[in-house]
Amino acid sequence: MAKANWYFDFISPFAYLQLARFPQLPPDLDITPIPVVFSALLKHCGQLGPAEIPSKRRFVYRLFQWKADQLNIPFTMPPSHPFNPLPPLRLCIAAGGGIDQARTVFDMIYGKGVQPDTPEGIQAIADALGISDPEALLSDAAVKNALRTNTSSAIEDGAFGVPTFVVEGEVFWGDDSTEMMLDYLDNPALFDTPEMKRISSMPMGLIRNKQP
Repeated sequence: MAKANWYFDFISPFAYLQLARFPQLPPDLDITPIPVVFSALLKHCGQLGPAEIPSKRRFVYRLFQWKADQLNIPFTMPPSHPFNPLPPLRLCIAAGGGIDQARTVFDMIYGKGVQPDTPEGIQAIADALGISDPEALLSDAAVKNALRTNTSSAIEDGAFGVPTFVVEGEVFWGDDSTEMMLDYLDNPALFDTPEMKRISSMPMGLIRNKQP
């Protein structure tokens, strides 16, 4: 049985789209879902988020809808995006942090279009998770620490975005790398060819000057 860490943040519709494909993954793939803070990964890597680049934001929002239509799954963007993902992330962890809990929250946000960082949205997600006192759990130190630990683990695992699968130390970023991961599971020597080894360690020919 292969083991995989799946790093995700509710701010990413790509994670919602990938989660919808989980039933098609090999049944013997043991997936550990790990909620993380995407913005912390961006800060660590010095990157902008997709929604912070206006032309990219327009493109990816269209891509979300198109991909959901292709997969024939419900998709409704919440009224405002990006949003503060901390409330749904903490509630998911407090409820157990498993795949079922993640799916419940994703379905509320992108299946029903619930705004997850408003009092009404937080309560709706808490109700869906069976949480009676969301305010207490949102400020719970253990829940906060678990989210920080998860995010640190993602960085240590080499994750630089969400969603990310990590299988035996190999990073598979984004929904569109799902087939690549499946190919790796079928062929663990996928990255052992001479050309794969060469491009995996080739030097940078040009390094762009970064603005201070």
